[in-house]
Amino acid sequence: MEMEPRCVHCGFGIKTLFVQYSPGNIRLMKCENCKEVADEYIECEIMIPLIDLILLKRKAYRHFLFNMLNQEIYTEGILWKTSFLFLMLDACGTLVLNRSQGDRCLSSSSFSSAWVCGKMLVHVFLGNLVFFYVLVVATRVLLRSSSKETRYKDLLLAILVSSYFKIFLLAMMVWEFPSSVIFIIDGFVLSSNAISLKVMTEATTIRCLGACFSAHVMKFLACQMLEVISSTSLRYFRINC
Repeated sequence: MEMEPRCVHCGFGIKTLFVQYSPGNIRLMKCENCKEVADEYIECEIMIPLIDLILLKRKAYRHFLFNMLNQEIYTEGILWKTSFLFLMLDACGTLVLNRSQGDRCLSSSSFSSAWVCGKMLVHVFLGNLVFFYVLVVATRVLLRSSSKETRYKDLLLAILVSSYFKIFLLAMMVWEFPSSVIFIIDGFVLSSNAISLKVMTEATTIRCLGACFSAHVMKFLACQMLEVISSTSLRYFRINC
């Protein structure tokens, strides 16, 4: 089932966003609910909605999630591409944390390299598995009475797309930044995820923030537990070798 285009101002469903009379000659349709132009971003350069996305404007999120990312694009593999990019950026964050916590002081042996890579993969995959599982449960529990029915595939794509602040982790791979910057980026990601969830479910802001916060906290705790287990295992290996 294809996602229905929405008015970026009120979120009301609309049959078509514009009527094209000839190439380059279009007329934007107005929303029947709020009487505003349903999606003025159609005639804007891509940088305009991107800036509004960074400013956490809900109409920019509606433009990207409902009016750009539709079922036709799903078939082109955008869900897999965004998932791969999300995991890759998360891996960058894990590497930065490992570097700041002293993993670079390990010997350059093949075992040490394999250990760091293995720990990174475990953190990334299991941490995000916990994150999305808790998010789905929190969405069903916290938003059950105040939101509309949302497909989990749409919800997953919304969270992946709204985690665009993680792109700044690439800069931390090149330049030296305090490790605390990662938590600042996580804060921006949390706020963006909450706005995206609110747009998708039309639930209250506090409920969406609570659902996203729960998922981020559980991911953090899971990664901390994995860090303790890996450190204990590495110490045990060193003692016995």
